[in-house]
Amino acid sequence: MSHVIRNVRLRGREGTFDIAIDGETIAAVEPQIDGAAGDEHDGGGGLLVPGFVNAHQHLDKCMLGDVMRQNESQTLQEAIEITWDHKRNYTSEEIADRAGPVVEAGIVNGTTAIRGFADVDTIGGLVPVQGLLELKRRFEDQITFEVVAFPQEAIIRDPGCDELMEQAMELGCDVVGGLPWYERLDKHGQEHIDFCFELAKRTGKDIHMLADDTDDPYSRTLEYLAVRTIEEGYQGRVTASHCGALAAYDDNHAARVIGYCKEAELSISSNTQVSLVLDGRADRGLVRRGITRVRELLDAGVNVLSAQDDVNDPYYPFGKPDQIEVGQYTAHVAQLTYLPELETVFDMITVNAARAMRLEGYGVDPGDRADLCVIDAPTVRDALRLVPPRRLVFYAGRLMAESRLERTFHG
Repeated sequence: MSHVIRNVRLRGREGTFDIAIDGETIAAVEPQIDGAAGDEHDGGGGLLVPGFVNAHQHLDKCMLGDVMRQNESQTLQEAIEITWDHKRNYTSEEIADRAGPVVEAGIVNGTTAIRGFADVDTIGGLVPVQGLLELKRRFEDQITFEVVAFPQEAIIRDPGCDELMEQAMELGCDVVGGLPWYERLDKHGQEHIDFCFELAKRTGKDIHMLADDTDDPYSRTLEYLAVRTIEEGYQGRVTASHCGALAAYDDNHAARVIGYCKEAELSISSNTQVSLVLDGRADRGLVRRGITRVRELLDAGVNVLSAQDDVNDPYYPFGKPDQIEVGQYTAHVAQLTYLPELETVFDMITVNAARAMRLEGYGVDPGDRADLCVIDAPTVRDALRLVPPRRLVFYAGRLMAESRLERTFHG
Protein backbone atom coordinates (compact mmCIF):
# COMPACT_ATOMS: atom_id res chain seq x y z
CA MET A 1 0.00 0.00 0.00
CA SER A 2 1.40 3.38 -0.97
CA HIS A 3 -1.12 5.44 1.03
CA VAL A 4 -3.80 4.92 3.65
CA ILE A 5 -6.37 7.63 4.31
CA ARG A 6 -7.89 7.07 7.72
CA ASN A 7 -11.07 8.24 9.40
CA VAL A 8 -13.19 9.45 6.49
CA ARG A 9 -16.90 9.35 5.75
CA LEU A 10 -18.45 8.13 2.50
CA ARG A 11 -21.66 9.13 0.78
CA GLY A 12 -24.52 6.74 1.55
CA ARG A 13 -22.62 4.73 4.16
CA GLU A 14 -22.74 4.91 7.93
CA GLY A 15 -19.64 5.24 10.08
CA THR A 16 -16.07 6.06 9.19
CA PHE A 17 -13.66 4.22 6.90
CA ASP A 18 -10.05 3.78 5.97
CA ILE A 19 -9.05 3.88 2.28
CA ALA A 20 -5.95 2.05 1.05
CA ILE A 21 -4.27 3.14 -2.17
CA ASP A 22 -1.92 0.89 -4.12
CA GLY A 23 -0.25 2.66 -7.02
CA GLU A 24 -2.92 4.47 -9.04
CA THR A 25 -5.95 2.57 -7.72
CA ILE A 26 -7.97 2.07 -4.57
CA ALA A 27 -6.93 -1.23 -2.97
CA ALA A 28 -9.37 -1.43 -0.05
CA VAL A 29 -12.23 0.39 1.66
CA GLU A 30 -12.76 -0.90 5.19
CA PRO A 31 -13.91 0.40 8.60
CA GLN A 32 -10.35 -0.21 9.71
CA ILE A 33 -7.29 -1.23 7.73
CA ASP A 34 -4.50 -2.76 9.77
CA GLY A 35 -0.86 -2.48 8.89
CA ALA A 36 1.36 0.39 7.91
CA ALA A 37 1.47 2.10 4.55
CA GLY A 38 4.10 4.17 2.82
CA ASP A 39 2.22 7.31 3.86
CA GLU A 40 -0.73 7.66 6.23
CA HIS A 41 -3.14 10.58 6.23
CA ASP A 42 -5.75 11.62 8.77
CA GLY A 43 -9.03 12.42 7.06
CA GLY A 44 -10.34 14.11 10.19
CA GLY A 45 -13.81 12.64 9.79
CA GLY A 46 -14.26 14.51 6.53
CA LEU A 47 -16.22 13.37 3.48
CA LEU A 48 -14.18 11.45 0.92
CA VAL A 49 -15.48 11.63 -2.66
CA PRO A 50 -14.06 10.94 -6.11
CA GLY A 51 -12.39 14.05 -7.47
CA PHE A 52 -14.57 16.82 -8.85
CA VAL A 53 -15.07 17.02 -12.62
CA ASN A 54 -15.27 20.38 -14.39
CA ALA A 55 -16.43 19.50 -17.88
CA HIS A 56 -16.68 23.02 -19.32
CA GLN A 57 -14.12 25.78 -18.82
CA HIS A 58 -12.81 28.42 -21.23
CA LEU A 59 -9.21 28.30 -20.09
CA ASP A 60 -7.87 30.33 -23.01
CA LYS A 61 -9.88 33.34 -21.78
CA CYS A 62 -9.51 32.99 -18.02
CA MET A 63 -8.07 35.99 -16.13
CA LEU A 64 -8.56 38.30 -19.12
CA GLY A 65 -10.73 40.38 -16.81
CA ASP A 66 -7.49 41.83 -15.41
CA VAL A 67 -6.23 43.12 -18.76
CA MET A 68 -9.25 43.84 -20.99
CA ARG A 69 -11.87 46.56 -20.97
CA GLN A 70 -15.04 45.95 -19.00
CA ASN A 71 -18.15 44.38 -20.51
CA GLU A 72 -20.35 47.45 -20.11
CA SER A 73 -23.54 45.84 -21.41
CA GLN A 74 -22.81 42.54 -19.61
CA THR A 75 -24.03 40.72 -22.72
CA LEU A 76 -22.65 37.69 -24.47
CA GLN A 77 -22.15 39.57 -27.74
CA GLU A 78 -20.03 42.29 -26.17
CA ALA A 79 -18.00 39.66 -24.30
CA ILE A 80 -17.21 37.99 -27.64
CA GLU A 81 -16.23 41.30 -29.22
CA ILE A 82 -14.04 42.35 -26.30
CA THR A 83 -11.76 39.40 -26.89
CA TRP A 84 -11.11 40.11 -30.56
CA ASP A 85 -8.22 42.58 -30.20
CA HIS A 86 -6.56 40.51 -27.51
CA LYS A 87 -7.10 37.31 -29.47
CA ARG A 88 -5.17 38.74 -32.42
CA ASN A 89 -2.10 39.02 -30.16
CA TYR A 90 -2.39 35.76 -28.23
CA THR A 91 0.64 33.54 -27.88
CA SER A 92 0.42 29.94 -26.77
CA GLU A 93 2.92 30.61 -23.99
CA GLU A 94 0.92 33.57 -22.67
CA ILE A 95 -2.27 31.50 -22.61
CA ALA A 96 -0.60 28.61 -20.77
CA ASP A 97 1.07 30.95 -18.28
CA ARG A 98 -2.18 32.82 -17.60
CA ALA A 99 -4.31 29.70 -17.28
CA GLY A 100 -1.82 27.63 -15.28
CA PRO A 101 -2.63 29.15 -11.87
CA VAL A 102 -6.35 28.63 -12.56
CA VAL A 103 -5.80 24.91 -13.19
CA GLU A 104 -3.68 24.73 -10.05
CA ALA A 105 -6.45 26.39 -8.04
CA GLY A 106 -8.91 23.85 -9.42
CA ILE A 107 -6.67 21.00 -8.30
CA VAL A 108 -6.30 22.48 -4.81
CA ASN A 109 -10.10 22.68 -4.71
CA GLY A 110 -10.38 18.98 -5.53
CA THR A 111 -10.83 18.93 -9.31
CA THR A 112 -9.19 15.89 -10.88
CA ALA A 113 -10.63 16.15 -14.41
CA ILE A 114 -11.23 19.19 -16.60
CA ARG A 115 -12.45 19.85 -20.13
CA GLY A 116 -10.86 23.04 -21.45
CA PHE A 117 -12.34 24.90 -24.42
CA ALA A 118 -9.96 26.53 -26.92
CA ASP A 119 -11.26 29.05 -29.47
CA VAL A 120 -10.81 28.08 -33.11
CA ASP A 121 -11.50 30.89 -35.56
CA THR A 122 -9.96 33.08 -38.23
CA ILE A 123 -9.15 35.80 -35.68
CA GLY A 124 -6.84 33.88 -33.37
CA GLY A 125 -6.24 30.91 -35.63
CA LEU A 126 -4.97 27.86 -33.76
CA VAL A 127 -3.00 29.74 -31.10
CA PRO A 128 -5.56 29.06 -28.32
CA VAL A 129 -5.50 25.36 -29.23
CA GLN A 130 -1.72 25.35 -29.04
CA GLY A 131 -1.90 27.15 -25.70
CA LEU A 132 -4.25 24.61 -24.16
CA LEU A 133 -2.31 21.68 -25.58
CA GLU A 134 0.77 23.17 -23.90
CA LEU A 135 -1.23 23.52 -20.69
CA LYS A 136 -2.29 19.89 -20.98
CA ARG A 137 1.38 18.87 -21.30
CA ARG A 138 2.30 20.87 -18.22
CA PHE A 139 -0.37 19.14 -16.13
CA GLU A 140 -0.28 15.68 -17.71
CA ASP A 141 0.55 13.91 -14.41
CA GLN A 142 -1.66 16.09 -12.22
CA ILE A 143 -5.15 16.13 -13.74
CA THR A 144 -7.15 14.47 -16.51
CA PHE A 145 -7.21 17.16 -19.18
CA GLU A 146 -9.28 17.26 -22.37
CA VAL A 147 -9.01 20.02 -24.97
CA VAL A 148 -12.11 21.01 -26.96
CA ALA A 149 -11.75 22.62 -30.38
CA PHE A 150 -14.37 25.34 -30.01
CA PRO A 151 -15.55 27.52 -32.97
CA GLN A 152 -16.28 30.69 -30.96
CA GLU A 153 -17.22 32.72 -34.05
CA ALA A 154 -19.32 29.81 -35.42
CA ILE A 155 -18.35 27.93 -38.59
CA ILE A 156 -20.52 29.00 -41.51
CA ARG A 157 -20.42 32.70 -40.55
CA ASP A 158 -16.60 32.49 -40.17
CA PRO A 159 -15.34 31.20 -43.55
CA GLY A 160 -12.18 29.17 -43.10
CA CYS A 161 -13.09 27.96 -39.62
CA ASP A 162 -13.98 24.51 -40.94
CA GLU A 163 -10.41 23.96 -42.13
CA LEU A 164 -9.05 25.26 -38.83
CA MET A 165 -11.30 22.85 -36.93
CA GLU A 166 -9.86 19.96 -38.91
CA GLN A 167 -6.33 21.17 -38.22
CA ALA A 168 -7.13 21.54 -34.51
CA MET A 169 -8.13 17.90 -34.32
CA GLU A 170 -4.96 16.92 -36.16
CA LEU A 171 -2.92 18.88 -33.59
CA GLY A 172 -4.36 16.72 -30.82
CA CYS A 173 -7.67 18.11 -29.55
CA ASP A 174 -9.71 15.54 -27.68
CA VAL A 175 -13.27 16.75 -28.34
CA VAL A 176 -15.10 18.41 -31.25
CA GLY A 177 -16.79 21.55 -30.02
CA GLY A 178 -19.64 23.52 -31.54
CA LEU A 179 -21.63 26.74 -31.29
CA PRO A 180 -24.48 26.16 -33.76
CA TRP A 181 -26.99 28.61 -32.29
CA TYR A 182 -24.64 31.51 -33.08
CA GLU A 183 -24.98 31.00 -36.83
CA ARG A 184 -27.09 33.60 -38.64
CA LEU A 185 -29.68 31.23 -40.12
CA ASP A 186 -31.35 28.08 -38.81
CA LYS A 187 -30.13 26.09 -41.81
CA HIS A 188 -26.57 27.20 -41.08
CA GLY A 189 -26.93 25.99 -37.51
CA GLN A 190 -27.93 22.59 -38.84
CA GLU A 191 -25.01 22.58 -41.31
CA HIS A 192 -22.75 23.47 -38.37
CA ILE A 193 -23.96 20.44 -36.42
CA ASP A 194 -23.68 18.17 -39.46
CA PHE A 195 -20.06 19.28 -39.99
CA CYS A 196 -19.19 18.58 -36.35
CA PHE A 197 -20.63 15.07 -36.54
CA GLU A 198 -18.69 14.37 -39.71
CA LEU A 199 -15.46 15.59 -38.07
CA ALA A 200 -16.11 13.70 -34.84
CA LYS A 201 -16.86 10.44 -36.62
CA ARG A 202 -13.82 10.77 -38.86
CA THR A 203 -11.52 11.39 -35.88
CA GLY A 204 -13.27 9.08 -33.43
CA LYS A 205 -13.91 11.89 -30.94
CA ASP A 206 -16.80 12.94 -28.72
CA ILE A 207 -18.79 16.16 -29.19
CA HIS A 208 -19.45 19.04 -26.79
CA MET A 209 -21.53 21.94 -28.10
CA LEU A 210 -22.94 25.11 -26.64
CA ALA A 211 -26.56 24.76 -27.73
CA ASP A 212 -29.18 27.51 -27.58
CA ASP A 213 -27.23 29.72 -25.17
CA THR A 214 -29.91 32.35 -25.61
CA ASP A 215 -33.28 33.54 -24.30
CA ASP A 216 -34.73 33.25 -27.82
CA PRO A 217 -37.66 30.78 -27.77
CA TYR A 218 -37.18 30.16 -31.51
CA SER A 219 -33.63 28.83 -31.20
CA ARG A 220 -33.74 25.11 -32.01
CA THR A 221 -30.18 23.76 -32.12
CA LEU A 222 -30.56 21.48 -29.08
CA GLU A 223 -33.50 19.76 -30.75
CA TYR A 224 -31.55 19.19 -33.97
CA LEU A 225 -28.44 18.09 -32.07
CA ALA A 226 -30.42 15.45 -30.16
CA VAL A 227 -32.04 14.09 -33.32
CA ARG A 228 -28.72 13.95 -35.20
CA THR A 229 -27.15 12.15 -32.23
CA ILE A 230 -29.82 9.46 -32.50
CA GLU A 231 -29.46 9.22 -36.27
CA GLU A 232 -25.66 8.93 -36.08
CA GLY A 233 -25.73 6.35 -33.28
CA TYR A 234 -23.67 8.68 -31.11
CA GLN A 235 -25.67 8.12 -27.91
CA GLY A 236 -23.71 8.83 -24.73
CA ARG A 237 -20.97 10.71 -26.60
CA VAL A 238 -22.51 14.18 -26.91
CA THR A 239 -22.75 16.98 -24.35
CA ALA A 240 -24.71 20.20 -24.75
CA SER A 241 -24.03 23.21 -22.53
CA HIS A 242 -26.37 26.00 -21.41
CA CYS A 243 -29.52 25.16 -23.44
CA GLY A 244 -31.19 28.32 -22.15
CA ALA A 245 -33.80 28.53 -24.89
CA LEU A 246 -35.32 25.30 -23.59
CA ALA A 247 -36.58 27.31 -20.61
CA ALA A 248 -38.26 29.77 -22.99
CA TYR A 249 -40.19 27.14 -24.97
CA ASP A 250 -43.83 26.43 -24.25
CA ASP A 251 -44.17 23.42 -21.96
CA ASN A 252 -45.36 20.99 -24.63
CA HIS A 253 -42.48 21.69 -26.98
CA ALA A 254 -39.99 21.64 -24.12
CA ALA A 255 -41.23 18.21 -23.05
CA ARG A 256 -40.76 16.90 -26.59
CA VAL A 257 -37.17 18.21 -26.80
CA ILE A 258 -36.36 16.79 -23.36
CA GLY A 259 -37.64 13.45 -24.62
CA TYR A 260 -35.26 13.66 -27.58
CA CYS A 261 -32.39 14.46 -25.19
CA LYS A 262 -33.21 11.39 -23.12
CA GLU A 263 -33.42 9.16 -26.20
CA ALA A 264 -30.11 10.55 -27.49
CA GLU A 265 -28.48 10.01 -24.07
CA LEU A 266 -27.23 13.58 -24.21
CA SER A 267 -25.45 15.08 -21.23
CA ILE A 268 -26.64 18.61 -20.45
CA SER A 269 -24.26 21.01 -18.72
CA SER A 270 -26.05 23.81 -16.88
CA ASN A 271 -23.28 26.30 -16.16
CA THR A 272 -25.37 28.11 -13.61
CA GLN A 273 -23.16 31.01 -12.62
CA VAL A 274 -22.54 32.51 -16.05
CA SER A 275 -26.12 31.85 -17.23
CA LEU A 276 -27.45 33.66 -14.17
CA VAL A 277 -25.28 36.67 -15.04
CA LEU A 278 -25.67 36.86 -18.84
CA ASP A 279 -29.18 35.60 -19.64
CA GLY A 280 -32.36 37.57 -19.19
CA ARG A 281 -30.57 40.90 -19.70
CA ALA A 282 -33.36 42.19 -21.92
CA ASP A 283 -36.10 41.18 -19.48
CA ARG A 284 -38.04 43.84 -17.63
CA GLY A 285 -39.87 43.30 -14.38
CA LEU A 286 -39.55 39.60 -13.67
CA VAL A 287 -36.04 38.65 -14.84
CA ARG A 288 -35.45 35.02 -15.75
CA ARG A 289 -32.95 32.93 -13.83
CA GLY A 290 -31.26 32.13 -17.14
CA ILE A 291 -30.65 28.42 -16.65
CA THR A 292 -32.16 25.55 -18.57
CA ARG A 293 -34.96 23.32 -17.26
CA VAL A 294 -32.69 21.50 -14.80
CA ARG A 295 -35.39 19.87 -12.69
CA GLU A 296 -37.42 18.64 -15.67
CA LEU A 297 -34.32 17.23 -17.37
CA LEU A 298 -33.38 15.40 -14.17
CA ASP A 299 -36.92 14.10 -13.71
CA ALA A 300 -36.80 12.74 -17.28
CA GLY A 301 -33.61 10.84 -16.51
CA VAL A 302 -31.28 13.05 -18.55
CA ASN A 303 -27.67 13.23 -17.33
CA VAL A 304 -27.32 16.81 -16.03
CA LEU A 305 -24.05 18.31 -14.83
CA SER A 306 -22.81 21.73 -13.82
CA ALA A 307 -19.47 23.34 -14.62
CA GLN A 308 -17.44 26.46 -13.88
CA ASP A 309 -17.34 27.77 -17.47
CA ASP A 310 -15.57 31.10 -16.83
CA VAL A 311 -13.01 32.56 -14.41
CA ASN A 312 -12.48 36.34 -14.38
CA ASP A 313 -13.06 37.03 -18.05
CA PRO A 314 -15.33 39.30 -20.13
CA TYR A 315 -18.22 36.88 -19.59
CA TYR A 316 -18.00 36.47 -15.81
CA PRO A 317 -16.02 38.57 -13.30
CA PHE A 318 -15.83 35.89 -10.59
CA GLY A 319 -14.81 32.22 -10.41
CA LYS A 320 -12.28 30.48 -8.11
CA PRO A 321 -12.58 27.82 -9.72
CA ASP A 322 -14.33 25.56 -7.21
CA GLN A 323 -16.88 22.92 -8.15
CA ILE A 324 -18.46 22.93 -4.68
CA GLU A 325 -19.22 26.63 -5.15
CA VAL A 326 -20.65 25.76 -8.59
CA GLY A 327 -22.86 23.16 -6.92
CA GLN A 328 -24.01 25.61 -4.28
CA TYR A 329 -25.08 28.09 -6.96
CA THR A 330 -26.92 25.33 -8.81
CA ALA A 331 -28.79 24.35 -5.65
CA HIS A 332 -29.95 27.94 -5.21
CA VAL A 333 -30.85 28.81 -8.78
CA ALA A 334 -32.44 25.47 -9.71
CA GLN A 335 -34.18 25.37 -6.31
CA LEU A 336 -32.75 21.95 -5.46
CA THR A 337 -32.46 22.45 -1.71
CA TYR A 338 -34.19 19.51 0.00
CA LEU A 339 -31.73 16.99 1.38
CA PRO A 340 -32.17 14.35 -1.37
CA GLU A 341 -31.88 17.14 -3.96
CA LEU A 342 -28.57 18.26 -2.46
CA GLU A 343 -27.26 14.78 -3.18
CA THR A 344 -28.40 15.22 -6.79
CA VAL A 345 -26.63 18.59 -6.99
CA PHE A 346 -23.46 16.92 -5.72
CA ASP A 347 -23.81 14.25 -8.41
CA MET A 348 -23.87 17.03 -11.01
CA ILE A 349 -20.29 18.04 -10.13
CA THR A 350 -19.02 14.48 -9.65
CA VAL A 351 -20.57 11.33 -11.12
CA ASN A 352 -22.79 13.01 -13.73
CA ALA A 353 -19.91 15.13 -15.02
CA ALA A 354 -17.65 12.06 -15.04
CA ARG A 355 -20.27 10.23 -17.11
CA ALA A 356 -20.30 13.09 -19.62
CA MET A 357 -16.51 12.86 -19.99
CA ARG A 358 -16.74 9.04 -20.04
CA LEU A 359 -14.13 8.69 -17.31
CA GLU A 360 -13.26 5.10 -16.54
CA GLY A 361 -12.82 3.75 -13.01
CA TYR A 362 -14.48 6.75 -11.41
CA GLY A 363 -15.64 6.13 -7.84
CA VAL A 364 -14.54 5.17 -4.33
CA ASP A 365 -14.65 1.38 -4.52
CA PRO A 366 -11.73 -1.04 -4.67
CA GLY A 367 -10.32 -1.09 -8.18
CA ASP A 368 -11.39 2.49 -8.98
CA ARG A 369 -8.80 5.11 -9.84
CA ALA A 370 -7.40 6.87 -6.79
CA ASP A 371 -8.60 10.31 -7.92
CA LEU A 372 -9.94 11.39 -4.56
CA CYS A 373 -10.83 14.42 -2.50
CA VAL A 374 -11.33 14.69 1.27
CA ILE A 375 -13.57 17.62 2.20
CA ASP A 376 -13.37 19.25 5.63
CA ALA A 377 -17.07 18.54 6.20
CA PRO A 378 -18.84 15.31 7.20
CA THR A 379 -21.77 15.42 4.76
CA VAL A 380 -22.79 16.68 1.33
CA ARG A 381 -25.10 19.19 2.97
CA ASP A 382 -22.27 20.65 5.06
CA ALA A 383 -19.94 20.67 2.06
CA LEU A 384 -22.44 22.71 0.03
CA ARG A 385 -23.34 24.88 3.01
CA LEU A 386 -19.81 25.79 4.08
CA VAL A 387 -17.71 25.32 0.92
CA PRO A 388 -14.84 24.28 3.21
CA PRO A 389 -11.20 23.52 2.33
CA ARG A 390 -10.31 20.29 0.58
CA ARG A 391 -8.23 18.57 3.22
CA LEU A 392 -6.55 16.12 0.82
CA VAL A 393 -6.54 15.78 -2.97
CA PHE A 394 -5.16 12.71 -4.76
CA TYR A 395 -4.69 12.14 -8.48
CA ALA A 396 -3.76 8.68 -9.76
CA GLY A 397 -2.70 7.74 -6.24
CA ARG A 398 -0.43 10.77 -5.78
CA LEU A 399 -1.05 13.38 -3.11
CA MET A 400 -1.54 16.61 -5.09
CA ALA A 401 -2.73 19.15 -2.51
CA GLU A 402 -3.48 19.70 1.17
CA SER A 403 -5.48 22.56 2.67
CA ARG A 404 -6.34 23.60 6.20
CA LEU A 405 -8.35 26.49 7.60
CA GLU A 406 -7.20 27.74 10.97
CA ARG A 407 -9.40 30.01 13.08
CA THR A 408 -8.87 31.54 16.50
CA PHE A 409 -11.80 33.14 18.29
CA HIS A 410 -10.76 35.52 21.07
CA GLY A 411 -14.13 35.91 22.76
